[in-house]
Amino acid sequence: MSAAVCIVTGSATGIGAACAIELARRGWRTVINYTKSESEAKATAAGCEKAGGEALLVKASVAEDADCRRMADAALEKWGRIDGLINNAGTTKVVFNHSDLNALSAADFQSIYAVNVVGAFQMIRAVEPAMRKQGSGSIVNVSSRAGIDSIGTSIAYAASKGAMNTMTIGLARALGPQIRVNAVCPGFVETRWLAGAIGDRYEEARARYAGNSALQTTSTPEDVADVVISLLTGMRTVTGEFVIVDGGNRLGAGRR
Repeated sequence: MSAAVCIVTGSATGIGAACAIELARRGWRTVINYTKSESEAKATAAGCEKAGGEALLVKASVAEDADCRRMADAALEKWGRIDGLINNAGTTKVVFNHSDLNALSAADFQSIYAVNVVGAFQMIRAVEPAMRKQGSGSIVNVSSRAGIDSIGTSIAYAASKGAMNTMTIGLARALGPQIRVNAVCPGFVETRWLAGAIGDRYEEARARYAGNSALQTTSTPEDVADVVISLLTGMRTVTGEFVIVDGGNRLGAGRR
């Protein structure tokens, strides 16, 4: 069989980039997707090639169904198959004061859902025919602990990740037995994206989070990628599940 192929959305930086490079180390061919960060996406593609894998750059917005289908078509045209999908693209509006209900509008919810929920669904719909034809496929949605505990950058973001988690269960049921669908729910991850969201309070927030975690640490993109790739490439009887990657932060209140 020819080398496996995976589309990784939002893979110019952070968790997506780490996933793409780790897949390349394992001999996978990857579609590197970006919307704005072209230079970073090229660097990720170069990292994949250095690691021994092939990479294809595709500029596309997952909020646009035509772009999702174009991304799937690009993978099929180049390599003739799609074995995996990592739905990593995400967006938010930062409103850390969750009690300030006037800080979020209907438009904020709609733009966040367009990427975090509808975009993930559209990507799954775009790759499903190829996976069905092959008789197998694996999908991992990069969700968030925010979707479980309603924490994080805003109520709208948390709600979108909760919807992604629910969608993961529904699609795992709908797409079996050929296609597995799982989710990873990271807590604090040391990414440029999160640093930009938190701003000047980033180091304080990181230290506080680590101090209240059972493992006394935060996660790197590579830590999260390790779990994502495990779900994508192994665990053949696991579907419809969430894995929390937070250094045991949820356990912090009870830690002695």
